[in-house]
Amino acid sequence: RANNLKIVSITLARGGSQEVPRKNIKSLNGKPLIYYVLSSIKSAGINERWVSTDDQEIADISNSFGANILMRPPEMALNTSKCEEALRHFSNNVDFDVMAFVQTTSPMIKPDYIKQGIEMMRSGYDSVFTAYKEHWAPRWSLEVDPIGWETHKRPRRQQVRENYVENGSFYMTTREAFKKTGVRYSGKIGVVEMPFSESFQVDSYDDFSLIERLMK
Repeated sequence: RANNLKIVSITLARGGSQEVPRKNIKSLNGKPLIYYVLSSIKSAGINERWVSTDDQEIADISNSFGANILMRPPEMALNTSKCEEALRHFSNNVDFDVMAFVQTTSPMIKPDYIKQGIEMMRSGYDSVFTAYKEHWAPRWSLEVDPIGWETHKRPRRQQVRENYVENGSFYMTTREAFKKTGVRYSGKIGVVEMPFSESFQVDSYDDFSLIERLMK
């Protein structure tokens, strides 16, 4: 694929967040949460950064960090709204070849991972996402039944294949693939592997204080 792909980023930041009110602009080490991903995206070389929001204050703050704003209809910013709806709204309103959907909740995302994703998209992947490798650990259902193993034949960790676990930092996909499927990953899918220690998402007050400590 040519190097002249138009790559833009999109970050979804609605005003109503359930667990932590106004999470997207809550202060983390003295900066609004959304600042961190916007600044990583910029350092990764994506010049056109977009924020899709239903909230004027979030729009103003994001704009002060150089992001373009797409105001999204309130019915696409409910607790029940799926990201895909907002991404569809974005793809109907903004021109791109590749959309890098970077989530506000990943303030620790390094520009290098975003660059790696861009390189993969340039080399012919239709979609990529970030994940960490998980070693096998015995999992149990809430009814206390072992999931996928037996108590009298507990495997050794080394015997079980590792898996990728999505960490939600970012997803990239081409306009064609998204148009065809309406979902964030399809076609030839690649993984940008990140360490578990950098895979934390900020979703609760506990996460905020944990990540503040980790980032210091």
